[in-house]
Amino acid sequence: MNPPFQSVAIVGLGLIGSSIARAVHERLPEVRLTGYDLDPAVRERASALALVDRVADAAGEAARGADLVIFCVPVGAMAAAAEAVAPGLSPDALVSDVGSCKSFVAEELRRALPEARIVPAHPVAGTENSGPDAGFASLFQGRWCILTPDAGADASDVERLSSFWAGLGARVEVMDAAHHDVVLAVTSHLPHLIAFTIVGTASDLERVTESEVIKYSAGGFRDFTRIAASNPAMWRDVFLTNKDAVLATLRRFNEDLAGLEQAILADDGTTLFDLFARTAAIRRGIVEQGQDIGKPDFGRQSG
Repeated sequence: MNPPFQSVAIVGLGLIGSSIARAVHERLPEVRLTGYDLDPAVRERASALALVDRVADAAGEAARGADLVIFCVPVGAMAAAAEAVAPGLSPDALVSDVGSCKSFVAEELRRALPEARIVPAHPVAGTENSGPDAGFASLFQGRWCILTPDAGADASDVERLSSFWAGLGARVEVMDAAHHDVVLAVTSHLPHLIAFTIVGTASDLERVTESEVIKYSAGGFRDFTRIAASNPAMWRDVFLTNKDAVLATLRRFNEDLAGLEQAILADDGTTLFDLFARTAAIRRGIVEQGQDIGKPDFGRQSG
């Protein structure tokens, strides 16, 4: 079967961009890849790793001749990246991205590229690591990729992009952009905000506890630190560009947290037990749907 695109340009060669490149090489080897990154050191490293067939010295050059252009940059840099690509963009090329704030990204891409065919996307996958060395071909295997086309988007463009992501091993869902932003505020953005906060609090307490917080870190805190190690620029932009959904979710979280505080003060063990039982069931559902593994200690190797 022929791949849905013959030539793909990846703008931004960090974790997600380099993972797309590796997955294309492995699963869609007929596709020709070009790449660009604003950082010259990243471009040099991408060349050394042979991530793409050609690393361009300019964004517009990377896009020239491509029938799919994917922006893998922080959402706050999306408009600048799109404007830089514009001189080399083919009228027939499909434009997409990997950002986690879809309403904002769609507006930025439409403003910068008013004549382009645009289908925003968000592969719900990643790690706390960044850079061209951090990517791996199986990152999208069995993970969701959410497409958020406008109502007027060409159905064939949506189908081709769906086929591309399915070809990389992802499960594809089509969703309204505003709904996506609310869902991700709950499932990703708020958990990251909590992780950044609790690890920051622990860092402050280190001065009081003489380093015992880190020395005796149990699994819960250790897993928070993994999330809190995520790319600072990316997450700064996420919170600023999806602020309405994040703030609404944060208000609800604060209400629930206040309820837990009252339950503890009142020695209300029933309320605590019922909540913990309900959340344990959610964890089981995540494992059953293949979004994580159920091995002890999240499958970590001991020793």
